[in-house]
Amino acid sequence: MTATAPIPISVEFFPPKTPEGAEKLRAVRQELYTLKPEFCSVTFGAGGSTQEGTFNTVRDILAEGVPAASHISCIGATHAKVREQLGLLKAMGVKRLVALRGDLPSGFGIGGEFHYASDLVEFVRAETGDDFHIEVAAYPEIHPQAKSPSSDLQAFAAKVKAGANSAITQYFYNADAYFRFVEEVDALGLSVPIVPGIMPIASSTQLMRFSDACGAEIPRWIRLRLQSYGDDTASIKAFGLDVVTDLCEQLRAGGAPGLHFYSMNQSAATLEICKRLG
Repeated sequence: MTATAPIPISVEFFPPKTPEGAEKLRAVRQELYTLKPEFCSVTFGAGGSTQEGTFNTVRDILAEGVPAASHISCIGATHAKVREQLGLLKAMGVKRLVALRGDLPSGFGIGGEFHYASDLVEFVRAETGDDFHIEVAAYPEIHPQAKSPSSDLQAFAAKVKAGANSAITQYFYNADAYFRFVEEVDALGLSVPIVPGIMPIASSTQLMRFSDACGAEIPRWIRLRLQSYGDDTASIKAFGLDVVTDLCEQLRAGGAPGLHFYSMNQSAATLEICKRLG
């Protein structure tokens, strides 16, 4: 039997809030670098609330000799503010951005000079030419605020037409949703790599909370199995590794161009899944 070819991976972190968190993340990164990720991305809080932490973490990753991608979000932002952020990132040596609409901090009206991620992509291209590789978000199970599946697909197409190079999906546990989305994008004549976002399962309560907030579906059989384990974290983790490894196998066999791991600033699950994938 021939071994399946290795598939490029990338890893996402969030900016730590405390010195202890920063120290722990430093150790986690060193463990995950053994997987030779193509790049590591760092998230950006609602309304750019974590900008300093995001940029500091990006700076650390670059200093460790690994390509870093910074998230950048535009909701509630001005052109001047985004221009300043792009200047800072360029000066740091960042070559890749994850351009998102982003969430408004609670209590804020819509405001700002951008309304959609496509506006941000267009602005980045106009300001910086081809200086950045631009990643955008994709939603195989449809964005929770989309009016319809077709309007969600059109919103994705608008980001590609505005100049996005590739996309990373929201996490999902149903490979069919991903392959269907890729087919629909292809049918529009848009040839961009769409990399599936992978969320390892380490805690069922955390997963349920996230999924309810972002509209990612947890298939009923997975939800019921997780609930049946109660507080048995060892069983939850073992089951989670099986489910997510199997998902990654299906994605790789189906031709996914890479895997993007939402690490939650932990290394164990991602390392184990990649080990099982060979």
